[in-house]
Amino acid sequence: MSTGRNYKRFFAGIILSLSLLPATAQDIHFSQFFEAPLLRNPSLAGIYTGDYRIQGVYRDQWNSITNAYRTGSLNAEYKMPVGVGNDFITTGIQAVFDKAGTVGLTTTHILPALNYHKSLSDEKTMYLSLGFMGGLIRKSIDVTKMTTDNQYFGGAYDGSLPTGENFLTPNYSTWDASVGMSFNTTFGEEQANSMFVGFAYHHLNRPKNSFYRNRSIELSPKYVGSVGVKWRLDDLSAVTLQADHSVQGSYAETIGGALYSYNLGSDLDGNPMYVLSGGLFLRWKDALVPVVKVEWGHLSTALSYDVNVSPLKTVSMGRGGFEISLSYIGFLQRDNSSEYKMLCPKF
Repeated sequence: MSTGRNYKRFFAGIILSLSLLPATAQDIHFSQFFEAPLLRNPSLAGIYTGDYRIQGVYRDQWNSITNAYRTGSLNAEYKMPVGVGNDFITTGIQAVFDKAGTVGLTTTHILPALNYHKSLSDEKTMYLSLGFMGGLIRKSIDVTKMTTDNQYFGGAYDGSLPTGENFLTPNYSTWDASVGMSFNTTFGEEQANSMFVGFAYHHLNRPKNSFYRNRSIELSPKYVGSVGVKWRLDDLSAVTLQADHSVQGSYAETIGGALYSYNLGSDLDGNPMYVLSGGLFLRWKDALVPVVKVEWGHLSTALSYDVNVSPLKTVSMGRGGFEISLSYIGFLQRDNSSEYKMLCPKF
């Protein structure tokens, strides 16, 4: 057998091990983490200029090694004012689908979210937001694609032999919950710059996480700190910095970077017809992520690619994950639309 095939079998075995011992694995994540705000922190729902937002991200990772990971995220948010002041409330839903490895470990999340934005100023945008998210997680594997030591006889593989995994269940469902808080405001000349900072606590109910019906195996809580700053350099350009640091069990991950944006053309209202952005993000000790983004009107799309710089680069040949995202932000024709509000949560 060639060295390349040995590497592929070895790596597939690692994925299978993580599939069957999920307590050791990390959560699903995206390099374009800024395009999946509810996965970062449920209190980031509604922090945009508009009444509603729909976002999708698709990730395809490590196909140079094996059919490893395909992940999709879809979130929708609806923001509306409440009371007689400048407070807002955002409702939303986060859906995630992930399929990984030889055994087809499939994970599906359906997570409704609710976020309350409390205005802290009558003169400028300044909000403290408290968000909750919770719902169903379902996991499954294809046991017909499993191979174990019990199926090798005399040095040869025999798929007709039993796997010996008699206590393994091919699927299970569990409930998950998260909570987060964030602060966002504007600053600088004409309040043209904006920023936010937030902290989230995911899996606060410690959902079960075992294909062996072992309730003592739980999904470790995850703590995520997030920050973002957007500076307007002049009438045509801006720089946006975003970063996350997360800790889950013994694992920690830091990702951050910057996008430079430039406006092209303008419509009758003086708004840019197109915004072109480009930049670079770094997942610490793992990957460099170049990003290109285009915005036109209410629609935007971004492309990114992970260039692996971790010890895995020998096996992956430096290849990582390809991602594409699509986002639409709009206003509704209603009297209390945030389009007519002087103050509202935005970034």
